[in-house]
Amino acid sequence: MNYSLLLSKRSNYQFSSINNIRNSKFDFLKLISELLLTAYHMGFCNSTYLPSSRPFSARLKIFKDLLKKRNMKAFVSFFACLCMLSLWPGNSSAQNNLDSTLKYRIETLNGNEYIGKILSQDSAKIYFSIHDLGAISISRAEIKKMEVFDTQRLKNGKYWFENPQSSRYFWAPNGYGLKSGEAYFQNVWVFYNQASVGVTDNFSIGAGMIPLFLFAGTSTPVWVVPKVSIPLVKDRVNLGIGAIAGTVLGVSQSGFGIVYGVSTFGSHDNNASFGLGYGFAGGNWAKKPLINISGMARVSSGTYLITENYIISFSDNFLTLISIGGRSIVKRSVGIDYGLVFPINSDIGSFFGFPWLGITIPMGKSPQPARAPVHRY
Repeated sequence: MNYSLLLSKRSNYQFSSINNIRNSKFDFLKLISELLLTAYHMGFCNSTYLPSSRPFSARLKIFKDLLKKRNMKAFVSFFACLCMLSLWPGNSSAQNNLDSTLKYRIETLNGNEYIGKILSQDSAKIYFSIHDLGAISISRAEIKKMEVFDTQRLKNGKYWFENPQSSRYFWAPNGYGLKSGEAYFQNVWVFYNQASVGVTDNFSIGAGMIPLFLFAGTSTPVWVVPKVSIPLVKDRVNLGIGAIAGTVLGVSQSGFGIVYGVSTFGSHDNNASFGLGYGFAGGNWAKKPLINISGMARVSSGTYLITENYIISFSDNFLTLISIGGRSIVKRSVGIDYGLVFPINSDIGSFFGFPWLGITIPMGKSPQPARAPVHRY
C-alpha cells in the first residue's frame, strides 16, 4: 500500500483528527475511537467498519478484530504515520495559538459576550466552556473580537476593561499615547472640536478648530497637536513631548501655541502627571513656564475621578486654575467628561466655578487590552 499517497489524499482529515486528539482531553476509549476513525480514512478499515456510526465499545471491538486480521507491518506503518502527524505543525489558522488552560473573552457581532475556556476548535467553530451555560459552539464568522481574559481586571464580579481614554485628562495630555490606528474626536461645549490619531504606538497627531466662521464669518482659530510618547518604565512611567501650534484664519500674525513636556507616574487607570510648557503668541515667547499638575483615579468599571490644574504666570501676577470632576465611559469607549473649573487670582474678588462638559468619541481601531493577545476574525 502506498502510504505516502494516502497521507497526501487524506491530509485535511488527518490534521483535524490528530489536532483533536492532541488538543482535547479525550478519555482512553475516545482516543481509540479517533485512531480508528483516522485508520478508516487512511484505508485500514473498509466501509463496513465505519467507526463514526458505532458506539465506543463497538469501535473497540473493531480495533481488536483489526489486530487479528491485519499484519503487524501495516499497523507499524499506520502508527508511524500517526506519530509523524502528531509532530506536524498543522494548520495555524485552525489553532490560532489558543491555550486551553487560559480563559478567553469572546465578543460576537451581535453584541453578546462569553467568558470561558477553549475546549476544541476547527476551521469553522470554537467549542467553548462557560460556567453557567456549559459547552457551546461559536462560529468563527460571528466573532468580532477574542482576547485573553485578564483575571486581575475582575473586581467584585465585574470586568474592568482597559481605560479607552488614558492619554489625556479633561484637556491636558499626559505621558501615555494613542496606539497605532486608534483615534478619537473630542468636543467641549459644542464649540471646541479636536480629532487625534495614533500614527505609530509612540507618535500621534491631531487637528482642531473652534468654528466661529459659522457666526457671521468670524475669524476661526485652528491648530495641530503632534505628540511623542516615550515609555520609560512600561505602564508605570511615561514621558510625553508635544506641541500645540495654531493660527486664527483671516488674521495676520496670529500664530499661537505651546511646547510642552509631561511626566506621568502610574498605570493607565490611576496616575498623576507633572508638566511644563512655554507658550507663544504673535511671535513672542512666554518668559515663564506654564505648570500643569493633573491626576486620574478609577473608582468603578466605567467611572474615573479627574483633576486638572494649571499655574499660569504673568509678568507681575499669576492665575491658578483648579478643576475637579469625572469621566463616565458609555458603551465601553465613549467618554463623557464633567466637572467644575475654579479660577483663583488676587484680582478675583469671589470664589466661583464654571462647568466643564465634553464628550469624546473613539474612531478608527478600537483600543485593545494591554498585555492581552487579541485575535480578530
